[in-house]
Amino acid sequence: MKMYDLITKKKLGIALNSDEIEFIVQGYNKGNIPDYQMSALLMAIYFNGMSLKESTDLTIEMVRSGKELSLDFPFLVDKHSTGGVADTTSLIVAPILAAAGCTVAKMSGRGLGHTGGTIDKLESFPGFSTSLSNEQFIRQLKEIKLAIIGQTENLAPVDKKIYALRDVTATVNSIPLIASSIMSKKLAAGADTIVLDVKCGHGAFMETLEDAKELASTMVSIGKRANKKVVAIISDMNNPLGKSIGNILEVVDSIEVLKGKYISRLSNLSETIVTEALLACNKVETKEEAANVYKDLISTGKALNKYKEFVNAQGGDASYFEDLEKFPKAKNILDIKADSSGFIHSIDALPLGEIAMELGAGRYIKDEQIDLTAGIKIHKHVGDKVSKDDLIATLYTNKNISSMLIDRTRSSFKFGDKKLKEKLIYEIIK
Repeated sequence: MKMYDLITKKKLGIALNSDEIEFIVQGYNKGNIPDYQMSALLMAIYFNGMSLKESTDLTIEMVRSGKELSLDFPFLVDKHSTGGVADTTSLIVAPILAAAGCTVAKMSGRGLGHTGGTIDKLESFPGFSTSLSNEQFIRQLKEIKLAIIGQTENLAPVDKKIYALRDVTATVNSIPLIASSIMSKKLAAGADTIVLDVKCGHGAFMETLEDAKELASTMVSIGKRANKKVVAIISDMNNPLGKSIGNILEVVDSIEVLKGKYISRLSNLSETIVTEALLACNKVETKEEAANVYKDLISTGKALNKYKEFVNAQGGDASYFEDLEKFPKAKNILDIKADSSGFIHSIDALPLGEIAMELGAGRYIKDEQIDLTAGIKIHKHVGDKVSKDDLIATLYTNKNISSMLIDRTRSSFKFGDKKLKEKLIYEIIK
């Protein structure tokens, strides 16, 4: 079997069989296939796609490239988002599910580009660490039913090598490659039930509903073929999900939601994710029962207590829950006011995510340091009536704030004469 022949086969749009995909993945992982040949294959996949069987075979071989966590816990669940702006759902959903009696074993990453990362947000708590050994990870799951670790070298290691090539060869935005990358890590991490939040819109990697459905369906099918329960929620990312963009600001939002504050889109999506997870792992029988569990765990403080317990278990300073003012603040804080009146029709998530990056809240390359205090607070939301000079946003940074950033922030808010209803959940695929 020769890599040259397999590149040619894929270039012609012919499906690769299981043995050929095994040869490619394991050969590349061992260093037997050079980067230039793998890059050529990735480009052929980008243009010609892969069948569902090919995508599944690719995922399974990526899992086999490293270790697999063998976890034996009841109601074992994981949640993954494809990346969005002001998306703090993991920090809300994970403690709720653990407080509900599920075991939440999650592997998360850092933010890259305009989308935030769960690991960065959790490091807003001084001392918090996601570098747990397998033994520590399993022990914590036994003790408190919740642990979040960073991506490790041992789980699906070939994914990291392939993604590095995709990143520099313009082949990131390929649905089969995205699906296999996400699902290989989810399967290697050992969860029985996987809930996927697939973002759709201008602020997401999948801008069209058609692409979001294809990605969601592919990942659900891969999971089913691996004997996992998988559900995908396709949610809107044209507008920011929460009221804050930036690490400390979003952590504060997550704490406030678990203290009972309602942040419409963020709270509604969090409840939907919890509901689908509880149903998928057979913890409840109906959506009504799941909704009651969600509300009860927040109102009684049990979910917030689980959040504190989790942060403390991973070395974080849980005293910040009691005094949110302890979180450091950016030196430069600037309010942005509306330059017109009307109802807000949209708040463009992509430019706001990019502005937050420029303020210091995001990174352009993987090893870049970020400013945990930087970000944007959004004071008015879609459907709100706004008068000229009303406060609509606040910028936080330790850098100088240019007039261009101010103008870009203001122009991200679009106004109209009538109140519009926005859509949050497009579809749920099981």
